[in-house]
This record gives sequence, structure tokens and C-alpha cells, in this order.
Amino acid sequence: MQERLEIGQIVNTFGIKGELKVVPFTDDIKRFDNLKTIYVRTKKETKQYQVENVKYHKNMVLIKLEGIDQIEDAEMLRNAFLEVDRENAIPLKEGTYFIADLIGLEVYTESGDLLGKVEDIYNTGSNDVYVVKDELGKQILLPGIKEVIKEVKLDDKIVVHLIPGLL
Repeated sequence: MQERLEIGQIVNTFGIKGELKVVPFTDDIKRFDNLKTIYVRTKKETKQYQVENVKYHKNMVLIKLEGIDQIEDAEMLRNAFLEVDRENAIPLKEGTYFIADLIGLEVYTESGDLLGKVEDIYNTGSNDVYVVKDELGKQILLPGIKEVIKEVKLDDKIVVHLIPGLL
């Protein structure tokens, strides 16, 4: 399992004093209120910052980090990802999982046929969609609903029920 979890991506600057505009990757946007420290992962490095201030604007998070005090400093962090240590993650409800923990799991039908591995998961608003890719590169899209996702074993596999029309 990954030691850190992504909770957002910096998409732009906000103002001239170093604030960052962040797209949140979390179901609970208010989770940013309790952050004291955060990791910023760029292509070159991962660096820890103290959080000075958090505000919200149109489903976006506006965050001010200690040491990022000018627009030029903020520009350098555009497209970087925000991460938290796993132990600082918000506890999940039973039956919900971190996407990072599902990526790479093998997916089997109830009859034991291997469909492939989870390559990605998209949120469509009404439910998640699991992108499963087989060894030949063929993708299968599975809705993340109770009728399809029957069992998740984070250390092993996912078992699914194929309802008519999925394949």
C-alpha cells in the first residue's frame, strides 16, 4: 500500500500572494480544513509544507502554504499533486476504499474467470466506473455498484457479477 494518498491537484494560482487553486480528489472537500501539513509532489521532488490558510471557491480549494508568498513561487507548483500521510487520511465508511488501494488488483468473475487488473477508476457523479484491462490491453468498464462489485479483498482481488450488457 502507498504510504501517502493524493487529495488534490494544483491547477492554477489565485491572486498575487502565493495562493493555490486546487481540484480536490476527495468526497469531503471540507477535509482540507483540518490540514496542518501537506506534501506537494512535482515531477522533480516531493516537499512538505505547513498549511497557513484554506478557503473554498466554486468547488475548488484555495490553499496558502508557508513559504509560497508570491505568484512566481505558486506558478512553480502548477500541476503538482497534494498528498497526505496515510495515517492522516480521513477514515472511510465500511465498504468504501481508497482508489490507490484498488489500482492493480485482479478482477475475477463469480465463476473464477480472470477479467484483468484495475487500471483506473473514474467518478461519474452517480457511481464510480472501474477500468479493467486484460493482458492483451482490452478494456472493460464496470460500474461500481453493489449489483456488479460483489467482493473486494484489498490484499488479493475483486470479485464481480457480470450483469447483461457489460461485455
